[in-house]
Order: sequence, then structure tokens, then C-alpha cells
Amino acid sequence: MLPLLLLLGAAAIQGGYANPGPDPHSLRYFFTGVSEPGPGLPPFITVGYVDDQLFMDYSSERGSAEPRAEWMARSEGPEYWQRETQGLQGWQAQFRVDLNTLRGRYNQTGGVHTLQVKYGCELRSDGSIGGFSQYAYDGRDFLSLDKDRETWVAADDAARISKQKWDAERSIAQQWKGYLEQECIEWLGKYLEYGKETLQRREPPQVHVSDRPSQDGLTTLSCRVHGFYPRNVAVVWLKKGVAVPQETLQWGVVPSGDGTYQTRATIEIDPSSETDYTCCVEHPSLTADLRVPWGSKFNVMLIVGVVIGVLVLVAAIVGAVVFLRKKRDGYKAAAAHDGSASSGSNQGSDTRVNA
Repeated sequence: MLPLLLLLGAAAIQGGYANPGPDPHSLRYFFTGVSEPGPGLPPFITVGYVDDQLFMDYSSERGSAEPRAEWMARSEGPEYWQRETQGLQGWQAQFRVDLNTLRGRYNQTGGVHTLQVKYGCELRSDGSIGGFSQYAYDGRDFLSLDKDRETWVAADDAARISKQKWDAERSIAQQWKGYLEQECIEWLGKYLEYGKETLQRREPPQVHVSDRPSQDGLTTLSCRVHGFYPRNVAVVWLKKGVAVPQETLQWGVVPSGDGTYQTRATIEIDPSSETDYTCCVEHPSLTADLRVPWGSKFNVMLIVGVVIGVLVLVAAIVGAVVFLRKKRDGYKAAAAHDGSASSGSNQGSDTRVNA
């Protein structure tokens, strides 16, 4: 089973190179009960997520379920929250009993022990659905639902006792399956409509490519991708236009703190090579993949070009000043010698035009 922070929704999602397509939508709940609570760790807590957004929570210390997203607060009234509170108070009481049972089953007399449950449903882009229900004790797998077979999977001998009881009463698995495939999906659709301005939005990624020296004279190229939503993204380095996922080091997709996400992908190269490297990004907000080349050589040539351009411009200005000074001071004398006051001026004009 997953550790507590992951169960509370703080997990990083790993990016990979494949067309990510539209994100699936999910409704997930995470419950945690503690045998010996302490400061900042209440006996029982629950959090609910729609996709990656916390929309509700419950704490045994507070004793009530409350909205944690603005769209949820404005969409459901007191009756909804009273109903949720009553249901979660029932879970809290059951967790207290189950923790005592499991401590006895594992021959534990004291210490801090945790019981965790996570369950939820998923609506995929192709219209198919999924669902899960999993239990853990002290951070390890305990029991999980095989929804299609309507049975339970035990992780150890202690869990097999629960499996035998629950499999004997088939209505438990059937009720879970019915909830995950029907009621959960229906509520997910409601929540997505409540929060569609944020949950169904599309924000394209911004891409920044940089390099830094690494060991043995090599160079590490870094492609930072940020400011995108939803979180599903694919990032890979291209070598001469060909993806090299085996050489690309993928980093986790993490929240940016402003409602968007960020990630990066790195690759180590020989800087003396003439091979072209390009960072390729795919995201549901983009109609085509976004490609940003490694620009070190390009930038050097650009700087040289700008410097040469500035020098040419300075030379032109200096030449123009010298010419005008000669025109004012020297051309009159030459004109008197040639016998034509205007020939020098006209000749100068022709020279400027020809130049």
C-alpha cells in the first residue's frame, strides 16, 4: 500500500513519452485512522479529490465535513454536508473498532498504528469507467477489491481472515461494485460540472531549455516545462529529430503552487558533437507537439550576428558624418577648381545612391 502522503494526494505523477491525450477524470477518497493520535494527527481524517483538486475534508477533531473548493461551497448546501458528516462519523467509529481488531490479529500491544482506505472511480476519455477500493494497515497492503470478480484479494495471513468473511457475504463486494460503477460516476459528473471552470480548463505549457556543464566534460541539457493544466504531459529529448527516451531522464510532474503543473526532462550529451537536440512536449492543450531546440550554438551565432550588425551600423554612421563634413568643408573648394558649383554635390548624391 502507499504511504500516508501519497494517500493524501501528494504523489508526483511521472511523465512519459507518449501522446497523453485527454486526461481521465477521477473522484477519490482517502481515509486514515490512527490508534494513538498526537498533536496535529487526529484519530481520523478524510480527504476527497476530484481529479487533482481537494474539494472536501473531514477531521474527527472538527467533527464535520466541509468544502475545500470554492465551486463546491457554492454548489451544495447544508443538507449535503450534514449527510456527509453523518456518513463519515460512521466510518470513524468503524475505524476505531477495526484498529483494535487488527492490533490483536497482528499481536500488537501498543504503539502507533494506522488503518488506511482509499477508493474511487475514473471516467476515461473513451467513455469507459474504472473503480477501486483498497485497505492498508501500517502502510502495507492489506485487502483490495477485485471488482470484476466481486471478490477480495488478501495481502497476508491476517488479511485472509477478513477476505474469508467478506467473500462469504458477497453483498459487500456487490455493493462496492455498484457504488463504484454507478453512484460514484454520477457524482463525479456532478462535481465536474460544478467546477468546470477549473477542472475542465486547458492551459498550454511553457518550455525553457538550458544547459550546464557536468562531469567528464559532458553537458546536461534541461527542458523545464511549466504552467500547464491538466497534469497529463509527455516530455522527451529528440536527437536529430528522433526521440531518445532511454537517454532522457524524466522527472515527476508536481504542482507549481498556482493551480498549474511543472516538470522537466534532462539528457547528458557530448557538447563537441554537432548533433541537434530538441525538447519535444505533448499536452492535451496543444494541437501539435511543441518542439524547442537546444539553442547554445544558435545563440552564439545570434550574438555574433548582432555584434557585427552593430559594428556595421556604427561604421555607416561614422562614414555618413565624415561625408557630410567633407561636403560642407571640402567640396566647395573642389567645385571652384572644377568650375561647377553643383557638380560635386550631384556627384556625391550619385555616389550615395550607388552605394
